[in-house]
Amino acid sequence: IWSPLASGLLTGKYNAGMPADTRASLAGYEWLRKRMESEEAKRQLGAVPALQTLAAQLNCTLAQLALAWCAANPNVSTVITGASRASQVLENMKAIDVLPLLTETVLASIDGILGNKPKAQEDFR
Repeated sequence: IWSPLASGLLTGKYNAGMPADTRASLAGYEWLRKRMESEEAKRQLGAVPALQTLAAQLNCTLAQLALAWCAANPNVSTVITGASRASQVLENMKAIDVLPLLTETVLASIDGILGNKPKAQEDFR
């Protein structure tokens, strides 16, 4: 999965608006600013508080929860992460410790919060 943290949306960084020190505010990243101001980004931001609450219940950060969720998906072979600071790399690696906490109940909670789980198409040929 590319951009498992949705370019920072799933870190809580944008909860209070567009910080001045983010890539989305830099020249050359207009595409990212546009994405962050999109309706889809607003929908995703609306889910962040509930996801942060769930992460707190699991004693992890939202970023760790998001990365663990990606890694737990049996259809995902690789989770590609990025970081602008060494501390972010260290935090992201702790997502490995969150994987055992992702029970079916927790995964169902995440699906309920996001409301974007695709439905499998039945195709009987």
